[in-house]
Amino acid sequence: MAAKTLNDLFVHALSDIYSAEKQLTKALKKQARASMSTKLKEAFETHLEETHGQIERIDQAVEATGIKLKRIKCVAMEGLIEEADEEIGEIEVGPVLDAALIGAAQKVEHYEIASYGTLCALAKKLGYTQAMTLLNQTLEEEKATDKKLTILAEQEVSAETAGAKV
Repeated sequence: MAAKTLNDLFVHALSDIYSAEKQLTKALKKQARASMSTKLKEAFETHLEETHGQIERIDQAVEATGIKLKRIKCVAMEGLIEEADEEIGEIEVGPVLDAALIGAAQKVEHYEIASYGTLCALAKKLGYTQAMTLLNQTLEEEKATDKKLTILAEQEVSAETAGAKV
């Protein structure tokens, strides 16, 4: 990436998170299937629906700004998904895997929170008011998902994994 302007940086960051969200749609399905907890499955399925809406918001932000996304692959998301896939392959289905999946999901949320926070700041600086509003909606959704995952970890999974073998 050879960004020379803030707009170049915005286009790159938006292209990157677009790739990340697209990758995540596939990963969330797999993570939902791998989890034992009904509440965790539901959380993954809910976030999948939200992710589709977030992709639509990116499309709307692109339209509002008149920019063109670059075809890039988000290697950060690729790595986070690969890490979760390894856990799915190595940990027996049960409460320990559910705890690992929550941790993996929160890593994703933190990456997305950082990405959308940066995008909101860039959109504001560039005067992309409509894009900033759309991206901020997604930022707030990501923060809410992170909080829901924390509650799941504290209430449901922690009690189940306390006696589980690691």
